Amino acid sequence: MSGYSSKSTDCNQSNDKPLSLARTVINTRPVERAAPLTQHLQEAGLTVVDIPMLALEARATSDNDMRLIRQWLAGEYQALVIVSPTAAASGLAIWQAFENERQALDVAISDTHDSVSILTAPSHIIAVGEATAAVLKDVKLPAASYQVRQPTIANNEGMLAMPEIEGLQAGDKLLVWRGLGGRRLLVDTLQARGVYIDSIAWYERKMPVGAIAQYQHWLQGFNSQNEIDGITASQPEKPIVIVSSGTAFEHWQGIVEATQVSNLGAENQALSVNKALKLSDFAYVVLGERLANMVAEQQLSYWRVENLAPQTILSVIDTACL
Repeated sequence: MSGYSSKSTDCNQSNDKPLSLARTVINTRPVERAAPLTQHLQEAGLTVVDIPMLALEARATSDNDMRLIRQWLAGEYQALVIVSPTAAASGLAIWQAFENERQALDVAISDTHDSVSILTAPSHIIAVGEATAAVLKDVKLPAASYQVRQPTIANNEGMLAMPEIEGLQAGDKLLVWRGLGGRRLLVDTLQARGVYIDSIAWYERKMPVGAIAQYQHWLQGFNSQNEIDGITASQPEKPIVIVSSGTAFEHWQGIVEATQVSNLGAENQALSVNKALKLSDFAYVVLGERLANMVAEQQLSYWRVENLAPQTILSVIDTACL
């Protein structure tokens, strides 16, 4: 779903510092995924700053990962859930390698080159989000025959409502392609139902090198601009921070708090303690229930969305809670 509704969008805005249409938006999405959102918001007239809170680092494929792929290709799983474009691209490469190996073996056995290898899925394939589905649909393979299914709402709750997932019973098996961590609601719910879940973590998410320096550089410019505009330190316009995962929010929290601590003894007046922003000096656009709960526990201003489509984010910033 590309939009948002009153059922899928929460608002928790404190009233101490009123928000108008956002002047500054900080996009914390990984570099590989930030550009479409940043461009869309900039074209709408917002000032957007990219400060990635996640770096995606590929993980070595283990023997166990290869075993799980073989089991999936052998039809041992009722469904495959793919949670990100990176996971989709990584998994497809291995899948194609297995198919090429099988085709080479078939040719050797039949001693003919007339056979055409078709990449056929042995189970339902479920993509979480439009970007993930696009990777699977746009794959440049000699021949591919599989249908990509998507939840109506691109989150754990949306996946649990899908017939392909809702119909899983005790003893059924599900394979997940993902990054390291995440998707606990889906896993916990299905395991409680007796469904066996295996996963392949194709990558892990780390704090980007230089993230704190990038944040502090932005903060200096933000404070300087407020001084030029005559905005007092007690009444600045709240920047809006877009956060898509709990890990990204933890990284953001660590950077903001570390900057506050470092400023306690700072001689640099551009980053003096009275200008170091707190978590509550920002408003947040957050993805899904789990992340919204994390932000709400700290009594921070936030808007909850159920997908990261650029038009969804812009609509929330433009209209929600105003």
